[in-house]
Amino acid sequence: MRQLIAILALSFLSAPAHAGIRAKIVETTYAISGNTGKALYASIGQRGPRLRGGASSAVAKTDFDLRWGRDYVREGNACVLKAARPFLTVTYTLPEPAEPLPPGTAARWRVFIAGIRAHEAVHGRYVEEMAQEIYDSTVGFRQENDPGCKAIRDAIQAPLKAAYARYKAKNRAFEQSEMAIGGNIRQLIADLIR
Repeated sequence: MRQLIAILALSFLSAPAHAGIRAKIVETTYAISGNTGKALYASIGQRGPRLRGGASSAVAKTDFDLRWGRDYVREGNACVLKAARPFLTVTYTLPEPAEPLPPGTAARWRVFIAGIRAHEAVHGRYVEEMAQEIYDSTVGFRQENDPGCKAIRDAIQAPLKAAYARYKAKNRAFEQSEMAIGGNIRQLIADLIR
């Protein structure tokens, strides 16, 4: 199990991004305390990233910032989105023990955090896939009767919203499977606190 988690973590972190979309990856940490797996997990519950308006906490979190530079070109009476340059930053927030851990706890912690990194890397991959989908569905988009290239900006919102909705659905399904009884995250937690 530990070797599988380590292999998965390395494969997700080393997997190439989609051809046109390359995210800048930022990793931030928050300090946790404790000398046992149970104490570390309790500290995660107290100090972990807040979700749902602060109603609950998570072990880790993936955020992203996606901005675009777009080149609109007038072709006759139409406007065409000729090029787009994505500026994507994916930020992972992960727990980190504030003090050195006893050997047994340290070994379990290494397996746990490798699994959490692999989990968050899947979320990051979904962000890159969403950005790629937005790129693929908007570059070349043509808006007739738009010589001022204004209507096209509203028209491309539909594929953006559709890509974001698919991204959210994939994220939700992935989280549910990982957090289900017997799911990977539940197993990682059980192995840490044993």
